[in-house]
Amino acid sequence: MSSRRPAVAGVFYPSDRHELQLSIEAAFAEAAPSLHDSTSPKALIVPHAGYIYSGAVAASAFRRIAPARKQIHRVVLLGPSHRVYVRGIAVPSVDSFDTPLGPITIDAELRAAILCLPAVVIDDEPHRREHSL
Repeated sequence: MSSRRPAVAGVFYPSDRHELQLSIEAAFAEAAPSLHDSTSPKALIVPHAGYIYSGAVAASAFRRIAPARKQIHRVVLLGPSHRVYVRGIAVPSVDSFDTPLGPITIDAELRAAILCLPAVVIDDEPHRREHSL
């Protein structure tokens, strides 16, 4: 199985599993309370700066989908490419993204299904040093 190493662990967020877990818990503690709404959003737009800058805002967004977590079967992440020009959508060829909390498996079935779209290509270069995902 091929995997992508963490690009910014230790810079944008802690590289240590325990420290990262504590950082995430702190972000949720600081986050705005969830609205008491009976519906959960189908999509979120979440900041991707270092956790000390945007963690609480990101946690506020994720808190909105918490009531629906048992109904969520697929998560699609889209992010800008900060270092490499991409025309369209670059999907990675790897099987997973490594994180301090463990690997995140890429949905190979969905990747194969979207490769027929004209704007979608397999390209690992934009992902190598990218911090947005």
